[in-house]
Amino acid sequence: MPQPVAASEPHVAVLAFPFSTHAAPLLSIISCLASAAPNTRFSFFNTAESNNSLFYTHKHYFLPNVKAYNVSNGVPEGYVFIGKPQEDIELFMKAAPDTLRKAVAEAETETRRKVSCLVNDGFLWFAAKMAEQMEVPFVPCWLSGSSSLSAHFYTDLIRETIGLQGIEGREEEQLKFIPGMSKVCIRDLPEGVLFGNLQSIFSHMLHQMGLKLPQGEAVVINSFEELDTTINNDLKSKFNQFLNVGPFNLISPPPEVPDTNSCLSWLDRQKPASVAYLGFGSVSRLSPNEIAAVAEALEASKVPFIWSLKKNLQAHLPKTKLNGIVVEWAPQLDILAHNAVGVFINHGGWSSLMESMACGVPMIIRPFFGDQRLNARMVQDEWEIGVSVEGGIITKNGLLRSMDLILWQENGKKMRENTRKFKQLAEKAIGPRGSSMENFKALVDIVSRQKDA
Repeated sequence: MPQPVAASEPHVAVLAFPFSTHAAPLLSIISCLASAAPNTRFSFFNTAESNNSLFYTHKHYFLPNVKAYNVSNGVPEGYVFIGKPQEDIELFMKAAPDTLRKAVAEAETETRRKVSCLVNDGFLWFAAKMAEQMEVPFVPCWLSGSSSLSAHFYTDLIRETIGLQGIEGREEEQLKFIPGMSKVCIRDLPEGVLFGNLQSIFSHMLHQMGLKLPQGEAVVINSFEELDTTINNDLKSKFNQFLNVGPFNLISPPPEVPDTNSCLSWLDRQKPASVAYLGFGSVSRLSPNEIAAVAEALEASKVPFIWSLKKNLQAHLPKTKLNGIVVEWAPQLDILAHNAVGVFINHGGWSSLMESMACGVPMIIRPFFGDQRLNARMVQDEWEIGVSVEGGIITKNGLLRSMDLILWQENGKKMRENTRKFKQLAEKAIGPRGSSMENFKALVDIVSRQKDA
């Protein structure tokens, strides 16, 4: 018969957001914490669909003090989806406060350890109330950068200053009243701040998150302090602790994956900084017209390339003579780290930005939704390590000009130098006594603290 475990020993409940690519980076930082605090139990709450995918593809995250628990996705039995945008997210968010409370209580019973701390994806703003009722600290994690976090934190100020009406024609106005955001335009803001359906559950979720963040024992983000010093210093003054503990891909490197399509051996035959790598994430989808425009630009430029493109989308490729390879899946980090890669053409997702920056590769960004437009603005105008596609949509001539600029022009060389500087800063941040490493130690202290008797 198992011996009862002391109720005071640390037990961290981790609440994941099971959509898009949110759960994987959260689990990666939890695995680091679990390694650093082996006597702390981490219960990871997520939907069965997300957990099954996550733990199948990230087997290296299996640690004896981390256990995954499945929670309901909120879809009622017999429910028929009507195709409404974010329908699955709305169903999950409606059910989540109750289902997660019950799941946490069951984990406490099973482990004989009272939860001593809540760590949550920042989207799950109701964790603030859960933590208050449980009389434990909570630590919201923002899995993107400090600029998008600032946009959500300052939502009310942005709405009061700019107004919710008459925005048409003012999209180029800059947010000079927010520290570190003077180059950000209204059009760059994520949906839910000024535009989009502000009454939707998703918009409400983001707004509430911004309001609840100051209640956290600490706010954790996947970045490093030297990237956005002005924004970081401002948010440090607003939160109890503001801990940059990234880039996660350097703090918690994924395991090597087999290069099933021989991308790396193909890269070995290319000239340094000559190859374009194209990958638009697992959620963003280029239109058939844009896929054709990309292919035509690649043919006209004769730039060698690797393009990671889902099989069903490859049907939209025109019959052109291409100087590269199109694959259904590519080992992205290994490709970006190869010295033959000269530019990364992507969707502006934060994980892709961090990976590109950590490998010293400048970017061409075609943003789609969420924080991607804001990330593209920071890449182009604040950090000067890439460009956003002209007009927000990929055209043959626009992409040709962007590739020419980064691969061959003097400005492209400067972008490459700037990206290498950030690469060095990121490496220093995760090194001994680096800012991210010191912040990580502070986070370990928080999560491994025993619950008061």
